[in-house]
Amino acid sequence: MSCLGSKDRELLRRAGSIIGIDEVGRGALAGPVVVCAAAFVHVPEDDEVRDSKVMTKRQRERAAQRLRDCGARWVVCEVWPEVIDRINILEATRLAMAAAARTLIDEKSVVVTDHVHPGDLDCKVLAKKKADRDYFCVAASSILAKVHRDHLMVNLGRKDPRWHWEENKGYGTAAHRRALQVHGPGSLHRRSFSWSPVLP
Repeated sequence: MSCLGSKDRELLRRAGSIIGIDEVGRGALAGPVVVCAAAFVHVPEDDEVRDSKVMTKRQRERAAQRLRDCGARWVVCEVWPEVIDRINILEATRLAMAAAARTLIDEKSVVVTDHVHPGDLDCKVLAKKKADRDYFCVAASSILAKVHRDHLMVNLGRKDPRWHWEENKGYGTAAHRRALQVHGPGSLHRRSFSWSPVLP
């Protein structure tokens, strides 16, 4: 598999840094949406870094550790259900993207996001479809966001096992929906989301 990074390096010829931004948890029924922004002034050679959705848990964990060790700057922003229900999931995602980006940008930065535009950041922003597939910086942020959120949901599931968050990470699996029939929603479920009951 060829390494990602050619598009990132092209941007770096004209920019001081590139900042990839991606989210995880937009479609979940419970827990936060998590956004990561990851800034690079050079692109590491790493043929395992790719869209987190096509990686195994073990691959993501290993890649996340290498990304933490490579000198990149990165930040994670969480938006919890109370805010998601108040402003909607798209606006919550944009809010988190902008907050994360503003901790890292300067006027020479270029921000690359996976499709969702975060709004005006006082620097160049590229909102590209499939950016997590095509840009190293976005793939890196997708990995860091996914690993962070998975750890968070596992810990929440250990504290309250009724909805099986250790397995489903808050997404609407059949087991999660059946648990909702039995226990109803908890404080970390998104009330603005709809879910259909799944009968045994």
